[in-house]
Amino acid sequence: MAPSAAHDGATDSSAVERIVIENCAIATVDAGDTEYASGHIVVAGNRIESVGAGPAPQGLGHVVRRVDGTGHLATPGLINTHHHFYQWITRGLATDHNLFNWLVALYPTWARIDEPMVRAAAQGSLAMMARGGVTTAMDHHYVHPQGSGDLSGAIIGAAREMGVRFTLARGSMDRGTSDGGLPPDFAVESLEGALAATEETVDKHHDASFDAMTQVAVAPCSPFSVSTELLRQGAELARRKGVRLHTHGSETVEEEEFCKELFGMGPTDYFESTGWLGEDVWMAHCVHMNDSDIEAFARTRTGVAHCPSSNARLAAGIARVPDMLKAGVPVGLGVDGTASNESGELHTELRNALLINRLGAHREAALNARQALRLGTYGGAQVLGRATQIGSLESGKLADLVLWKLDTLAHSSIADPVVALVFGAAAPVSLSLVDGKPVVENSRLTTVDEDAIARSTRDEAQRLARIAARG
Repeated sequence: MAPSAAHDGATDSSAVERIVIENCAIATVDAGDTEYASGHIVVAGNRIESVGAGPAPQGLGHVVRRVDGTGHLATPGLINTHHHFYQWITRGLATDHNLFNWLVALYPTWARIDEPMVRAAAQGSLAMMARGGVTTAMDHHYVHPQGSGDLSGAIIGAAREMGVRFTLARGSMDRGTSDGGLPPDFAVESLEGALAATEETVDKHHDASFDAMTQVAVAPCSPFSVSTELLRQGAELARRKGVRLHTHGSETVEEEEFCKELFGMGPTDYFESTGWLGEDVWMAHCVHMNDSDIEAFARTRTGVAHCPSSNARLAAGIARVPDMLKAGVPVGLGVDGTASNESGELHTELRNALLINRLGAHREAALNARQALRLGTYGGAQVLGRATQIGSLESGKLADLVLWKLDTLAHSSIADPVVALVFGAAAPVSLSLVDGKPVVENSRLTTVDEDAIARSTRDEAQRLARIAARG
């Protein structure tokens, strides 16, 4: 396991190079939702040194770059809390299905993935998110066909090359078709194999330090695709290793019926019985939650990854996000896999979360623009267990931030920059810093070749389609 820092890794700020951003609107998303109509941000190395109104302090040393942010809004970088990168090469399929029928339609294809496919798909997924302001990504990868190669290594390598902060939720399934599950038997692991491979991934890749670029979570797929023992022993493994836990929960009505039929209780009670509620746990979707479920999540500080576009695409329903927030449940946003959210972007989820939740019981009072921005930034940091490090623009935090261009035709007549970002069209990213380093400049990735990724993802999608067609 990568060494855990005994301190937060702060360095002598007088000796590091600085980037100064000035003349921009700033939404810090700190505890008081502090905002500046025109302010500055000073980045020293990989840390935010100062944030405030007006120009930056005079006399700063080692300034290597000054950015004029006129016409822009600076926010914390967006944080994605749920995704399945491999699905980038199966977009646009089974477009009129609910969740279970969609899984049945796609598992025979997904069962044929291999390492080159997964690497290309990870590059495509990461590139699309990074271009749209994501600075911390995560991937829940749970399909490990026999003989498919080092899929975890391929995904982590793609994130490292892109330069984004990353959490791999090392997923698993041990319930194949012969055990009443949905995926083919050759695409699932044994209980022992899944636990061993997950522990190996944690030992090899997880970094517990303050400024970690790669972290690993333990992530059996869902209550209907894994055994009770895999859930129970997975939780024990995660806590023994000091890492977080992730899975799908309460996504559909059918899942609730499945749990009641098989286990005699609903999903939340089942998860609690297996050790899967707690402040080190977050679950994707959580659409079908009653009052007692929400109370249990709030009491245990279990987090939620809200995926509004995917929930709508698969007709799963509207999650009770306003009720969760009121109860004190940590909630972040997720793209989800691009076979159920073909855009692959998180900044559009800010808008969709607000609009879709207004179709629910709370109507126009469900969410406002600043609550939506908080879901995509600080809320995501809470869910990933990194709220002391990222998710808001504050002195001492890691320098993960985005400068959104809001002075073009798409946004210039909206006076409130946060409203422009959330309610308006998807805003261009003029600059995105991760760990103090540029990953996007003028809406183009700086670390990888976007056109080459487009070609490789197309080629691997076509290769997978040919292999799947042969069966």
